[in-house]
Amino acid sequence: MSAERAAGGCLCGAVRYAVDGPLRPVIACHCGQCRRWSGHLVAATAAPRSALTVDGNEALAWYESSPGIRRGFCRTCGSSLFWGDEAAPTISIMAGTLDAPSGLTTERHIFAADKGDYYDIADSLPRQDGDRERGGDR
Repeated sequence: MSAERAAGGCLCGAVRYAVDGPLRPVIACHCGQCRRWSGHLVAATAAPRSALTVDGNEALAWYESSPGIRRGFCRTCGSSLFWGDEAAPTISIMAGTLDAPSGLTTERHIFAADKGDYYDIADSLPRQDGDRERGGDR
């Protein structure tokens, strides 16, 4: 778990966010949708939606990538920021958008069977070939 308060934002600074409370350890997702969205794998933490506050909502855009699944990004610079199942009480936050130090560690890999053919998963962290219903818990 991370510190009790975290902050981060997009590349251009148009969207900033804060999380009050601990963040979940990072999960690396190798599914095809995440790879296309981010340009590689997605490394994400998560927090209760109620703990997240966003400044710059006018620059935040959402794309529904699957029914009920939305991906949040900065409409100015294109930074990938959030992933969420609308029915879930938590929202995933792209770990690379957090201000350092995050205090986080990576916990596991999901959709490892779908990873790109141009890289290997070279660590000894637990791997799941797929994940839970509706795309898991990035």
